[in-house]
Amino acid sequence: MRLLIFGPPGAGKGTVAKEVTAAEGLPHISTGDMLRAAVAAGSELGAKVKGVMEAGGLVSDELIIDVVEDRLQQGDTAGGWLLDGFPRTLPQAEALDALLQKLAQRVDLVIVIEVADATIVDRLAGRRVCLACGATYHATFSPTKAEGVCDACGEAKVVQREDDKPDTVLSRLATYHEKTKPLIEYYERQGLTQSFDNSGAPAATVAAVRAALAAR
Repeated sequence: MRLLIFGPPGAGKGTVAKEVTAAEGLPHISTGDMLRAAVAAGSELGAKVKGVMEAGGLVSDELIIDVVEDRLQQGDTAGGWLLDGFPRTLPQAEALDALLQKLAQRVDLVIVIEVADATIVDRLAGRRVCLACGATYHATFSPTKAEGVCDACGEAKVVQREDDKPDTVLSRLATYHEKTKPLIEYYERQGLTQSFDNSGAPAATVAAVRAALAAR
């Protein structure tokens, strides 16, 4: 199976992607994974990517498509893959279609993870992160034993990140909806999208996605 996944920040997209790929035996490939793999390979393409990243620039669509092509021809993708974080724009989606046609492949399903904005705001507004070790907590569902003190490392550095504050979350969600809606509509016109509500337990969403894959 060859899959794409979309979902707003805080919707649990990463968790669902990780669980689905583990269960289906597919590589979970993110944009970052692809770029790091290209650099690690030490190829001419990897050198170009490394140069752009070290200079603090943005990797162009042309270059990222080359990286995707390189990654999708590696041995672990023979049985399929899940792309997470790509494509991000309509030109990238169109370029991906052209690339897959060249590789005699096609997208089997575009997984759209959905959670109401208000639920996401509640989730992220309660999230707390330890600045010392990265441990994550939730003010309501999994608080630290002592306020502000990390259970894992004992440092009093458990805080609410700026990008988890309600106003910031709403801004991030607005950006996601604006940029991703055209992409979802693009794949809807191809009959490839299926939406999954992840408001409840991620395990239920993973089961629903796997059932959808089995039915295709």
